[in-house]
Amino acid sequence: MFSKVLVANRGEIAVRVIRTLHDLGISSVAVYSDADRSSPAVSLAREAAYLGPSPSSESYLNIGKILDAAHRHGAQAIHPGYGFLSENAEFAEACATVGIIFIGPPVEAIRKMGSKTSARRLAIAAGAPIVPGTQQPVTNVADAKRVATELGYPVLLKASAGGGGKGMRGVSHGEHLEAALRDASSEALRAFGNGEIYIEKQLIQPRHIEIQVLGDHHGNLIHLGERDCSIQRRHQKVIEESPSPLMLLHPDLRQRMGEAAVRIARSAGYANAGTMEFLVDRNLNFYFLEMNTRLQVEHPVTELVTGLDLVEWQLRIAAGEHLTISQENVSWSGSAIECRIYAEDPEHNFMPSPGLITHLHEPSGPGLRLDSGISAGYTVPIDYDPMLAKLAVWGPTRERALGRIDRALSEYSVGGIRTNIAFFREVLGDPEFRAGEFSTSFIEEFFHRRPPKPVDIESEAAAALAAATAMRAPAPAQSNGSGSAWLAEARRSLLR
Repeated sequence: MFSKVLVANRGEIAVRVIRTLHDLGISSVAVYSDADRSSPAVSLAREAAYLGPSPSSESYLNIGKILDAAHRHGAQAIHPGYGFLSENAEFAEACATVGIIFIGPPVEAIRKMGSKTSARRLAIAAGAPIVPGTQQPVTNVADAKRVATELGYPVLLKASAGGGGKGMRGVSHGEHLEAALRDASSEALRAFGNGEIYIEKQLIQPRHIEIQVLGDHHGNLIHLGERDCSIQRRHQKVIEESPSPLMLLHPDLRQRMGEAAVRIARSAGYANAGTMEFLVDRNLNFYFLEMNTRLQVEHPVTELVTGLDLVEWQLRIAAGEHLTISQENVSWSGSAIECRIYAEDPEHNFMPSPGLITHLHEPSGPGLRLDSGISAGYTVPIDYDPMLAKLAVWGPTRERALGRIDRALSEYSVGGIRTNIAFFREVLGDPEFRAGEFSTSFIEEFFHRRPPKPVDIESEAAAALAAATAMRAPAPAQSNGSGSAWLAEARRSLLR
């Protein structure tokens, strides 16, 4: 096992990985940019390395700086977390070149599955069903129009090289296709350094269900069941749970989807933790979407129902150990639900809400887990994704878990910025959500049927002041390709 590991990430995932490192007696090295100098991850780690200015291109996406930090601090391995360089084959290869272990899958597996179009071709070869669409990126507008017409509208434009809802646009009519393709490609290029776009048929009201896989470098490969990720805003997950309410009604579906996920992973020569994402239609047909060749944001719900520490297994597998769990030994207990806590305003199209956290009261109690990357007095930067924490709970039944997470949210208070905490309490009380009858269009439908909220002038002014305060100091100039859609929109909003 390693004696020192560098965590090439920030926020709550850096804190989460560092905690497992310390559990195992492994020394940790955090990295940080100007914006994260006072972050909890830096305080928690045994050592910390400064990367540079806040823009990701000059810090968390800078391969040379990260490898230099690992060398200077004597780290034997690097854990990439999720996002940033976690699915970057060049980074994994660069680690190997300088003799540092990349805690993730083999480089070739990242290459095969990191491209969504390549992954679709591999899934077909493994006998897994896929959503109808292209197996190669579209090369121009004419090509895109031809494909969309053949598939039939509505269609989805998706980034070949990434996920998280970035570089994704739904198109319901042909006259909107050219603008959507331009916007999706531009956003994908900024987020992933690759503007390639492919097209899928958009399924109507599907569920988004993913399967966690885990494999070692000795041929052992298993799945750890599903996570239902259907509650999404702007194609990004915000509530996840395991088991899926659908699996409680149709337990055979887990076995069929799990077997398909393992077949695809084995075809890719996969090792370490990874996730196969699927859509499930109303007739219980499932379709492979893509693979995330990294630890998922929502991995805590799987840990809560299986009792396994996925980061520990990532470390053990990267160190060459055998996976000692067989498929027959995997069991699931109770129900787990997770809410992603964001600095954003659900009443204004989930606009990010950066600024100073003036007050923080975090929930606690039985069956509760909080993976947090913030503290009172910390300034939420405008430079990165606005996720603050992940609140997850376990209960012996889904009903108990729902009651527990609602209670936890009622205790959660973050002052100085807007968050989605109150919004989650509304969603959790919705009859359709409580009945487990939802799809990826749930939030859009929820806003349509929910009465409009009265405008709170005082709160509006407080939130605007907090955001303005966060932006008072001039930010370093960003190099080409380092921006983000939410960052640009936040700045535009403040200037209106």
